[in-house]
Amino acid sequence: MKYLLCLCLLLAVLCAITYCRHEDSCHEVNNTNLHDGTENLLTHNCDKRGSNYADFVFRFYKQAILKEADKNVFFSPMSISTAFAMLAVGAKSTTLSQIFEGLGFDDLTETRIHDIHESFHKVLAVLNCSDVNITLTIGNALFTALGYEPQETFLQNTKQFYDAEFFSSNFHKPEESKKQINKYVQEKTKGKIPELIAHLDASTVLVLVNYIYFKAAWEKSFDHFRTYEDDFFVNTNASVRVNMMQSDSDYDSYYDQDLSCEVVELPYQGTARALLILPDDGKMKQVEDAISKETVCKWDNKLATRRLNLQLPKISISGSYDVKKLFKEMGITELFSSNADLSGISGSHDLQVSQAIHKALLQIDEAGTEAAGATAVILNRVLGPSDTIKFNRPFIILISDKATSTTLFMGKIVNPSMK
Repeated sequence: MKYLLCLCLLLAVLCAITYCRHEDSCHEVNNTNLHDGTENLLTHNCDKRGSNYADFVFRFYKQAILKEADKNVFFSPMSISTAFAMLAVGAKSTTLSQIFEGLGFDDLTETRIHDIHESFHKVLAVLNCSDVNITLTIGNALFTALGYEPQETFLQNTKQFYDAEFFSSNFHKPEESKKQINKYVQEKTKGKIPELIAHLDASTVLVLVNYIYFKAAWEKSFDHFRTYEDDFFVNTNASVRVNMMQSDSDYDSYYDQDLSCEVVELPYQGTARALLILPDDGKMKQVEDAISKETVCKWDNKLATRRLNLQLPKISISGSYDVKKLFKEMGITELFSSNADLSGISGSHDLQVSQAIHKALLQIDEAGTEAAGATAVILNRVLGPSDTIKFNRPFIILISDKATSTTLFMGKIVNPSMK
């Protein structure tokens, strides 16, 4: 009887204000890790082609919306790709090729594979040493069955490149193992993901977990005294009541005539930013069909500062995805079959992935904490004419880290009030 390898992914994200302490080592990481002269294959660089990794986010998004075009979507391409790249440490042959090609990497020589893992290592190090105004933690863990010993090389490389934590778990008692892993996830996500795994099989020998937690303050906070109740038009026939935030300030924005959409950049304190894309009525599919790394590069190059009366709904949504199903539809199939070659983990061809789970949470409000209320006091309200951009219909959100030029999260807000 073949063993099953259960792969689990997760993410939790909060947009609010916080302050955190950093080790001295972070100063060295941020000054050297992405600037050592070697190409970083994860970085989205508009000036050169590089790898196709940056398009993974858009390919996954388009797959996720195929059967749920009228529902909220929110996920972390950084979390998903990190988990599968870590799994690829133990993959070989066509299984390895399918994983990396699915993530946008090609020309898979031995040197190239090492460079991919090294690129993840560098980006993860920088993200975990983010600006003092941001809490951004991303990490990995391996839960192995009692008495099951993965190959030493696999353990060494997952530790070296992905800084993975290791735990033993008694999968012959699935309920106990489930509680152990879910408790770990709950703690790492500050209680926001209380149950990642719904069930485990007694034949499970290994669970891989990736988590990412993000908490940051808007650079220009919304004044909570100006928040009011308004309609959000889910579609042409239905609307819901939402709390609509308001801010009058200078924002970098652009109206794309070709795609009929407004693009607004909302920077966070620190190195992160949110890019909000608001299609005109009836133009969502047109924008979704066209969105790609080239499209985002074009928008970034066209952004210009203008005075806006920005109106954005408070958001509290969550998402849960069967990544196994989505990946199979994207052509990554061997990993989930009896033909999987994960011999770099076990030493033989006796493993396959039985589950790939991704859960996500997004909460956006005016500021997030009392400390942010103080920040709101120093906002300048400039008198004079301004354009109004009102996010009162479905829109797309991209959250990215400017220090690493990587997309952390992507989503579509169809109904801000739907949990």
